[in-house]
This record gives sequence, C-alpha cells and structure tokens, in this order.
Amino acid sequence: EVQLVESGGGLVQPGGSLRLSCAASGFTVGDDCMGWFRQVPGLGREEVATIHPYGRTTYANSVKGRFTISQDNAKPTLYLQMNSLSPDDTGMYFCAAAASVGSRCATFQYWGQGTQVTVSS
Repeated sequence: EVQLVESGGGLVQPGGSLRLSCAASGFTVGDDCMGWFRQVPGLGREEVATIHPYGRTTYANSVKGRFTISQDNAKPTLYLQMNSLSPDDTGMYFCAAAASVGSRCATFQYWGQGTQVTVSS
C-alpha cells in the first residue's frame, strides 16, 4: 500500500532555508511522478514542484530559482530544498505521487498528511 510521510517543516525567518522530506513506501519512487503541493489559507492549493521518473522537473513560477525538488531512489525519499524563503511561502506542504504517462504525470492520487511551513519574522 502506498504511503507518503512528510517531515522537515517548521518555523523559519524570511531568507532562511528548509528541506522537506517525504518518505515513500509501497512503490518505487524512481518509477513514478512525485510532487510537492502547498495549501495556503484563503488562497487554495498550488503545485510547487514535480519530478519525472527520468529526472525532468517542473516548478511553479513563484519558486523557480529558490526551490529544488530531488529524490533518492534508494531510501526512497523525495526532497524539497527551499531557499530564500518568503512569508508568501507559508503553507501546508504535501507530498504526492502519480503514475508516469509518457513524459507527463497522471493525476496525483496518493498524498501524505502534510507538514507545516511558516515563514515569519
């Protein structure tokens, strides 16, 4: 059974960094699409970053150049390195998994419980 467990969230000052982790079980990380999403109160959910089984990555425009998604297929774990954090990055971050269909990801159907990231001074 697929399970995703996020960790690494917390309170950080603007300009700081955090690395989120997502421990995966029930599937091989390298064979599926993985992604990070965030929910911001009052603004809804947005896709932050995704990674294709063969390494292609996508990022929301708001995080390009600051966030890096990566995966360790051996552990297996998904990561989101977040640098130069802004209060606008505050939200609940979720790890998700989807089947890979060609060069695209199918609907993300497996989700973790979320980890809170708060950026505030």
